[in-house]
Amino acid sequence: MTTEETLAHIAKEVSVCQKCALYHSRKNSVPGEGPANSEIMCIGEGPGFHENEQGRPFVGAAGQFLNELLAQAGMKREEVWIGNVVKCRPPGNRDPLPEELSACNEYLERQIAAINPKIIITLGRFSMGKYMPGAKISSVHGQMRRIGDRFVIAMFHPAAALHQASLKPAIMKDFAQLPKLLEQARAALKRSAPTQVETPPEEPKQLSLF
Repeated sequence: MTTEETLAHIAKEVSVCQKCALYHSRKNSVPGEGPANSEIMCIGEGPGFHENEQGRPFVGAAGQFLNELLAQAGMKREEVWIGNVVKCRPPGNRDPLPEELSACNEYLERQIAAINPKIIITLGRFSMGKYMPGAKISSVHGQMRRIGDRFVIAMFHPAAALHQASLKPAIMKDFAQLPKLLEQARAALKRSAPTQVETPPEEPKQLSLF
């Protein structure tokens, strides 16, 4: 199964998922979208009103700001994979509950494994908590940390910067560093990649006729 087929299969599972109570109020699930070979994954918190209507992540005002932030970093939205830690909209845009995060985690982990990005950008405290439990986003935002086989950068959620104007310069500055951080991640992962040694083919054994 190709990566594209794997992601499509996960999206189909998400569309009929009933693992938590959020399925009762969803109009559309939002599995996430982006290229199967993306080097960067942006992971937010959960779908909002517009995402629930369209079945796509980050299509409201926060999504427009995210597009601007990526463009500022010299990237197009179509070049990164975008999703959330929960795949269905929490009623009234409330915070996702622990059981909802747990129910969706398997889908997200499978998506990450399939895409195998170099960098995961967490947008907001719930996605940050998946990788940096107990951390304060005000202290760690914009910093790249190696976690396992990839790098994680915690950033403010675009919606937070829209609601709290004082955060906007910080998130713009963090995204402006993205090209440099991606180069650093590429170089570090290349250095740590296991060297592949080609094994010469075995010579055919001579069969004795006597």
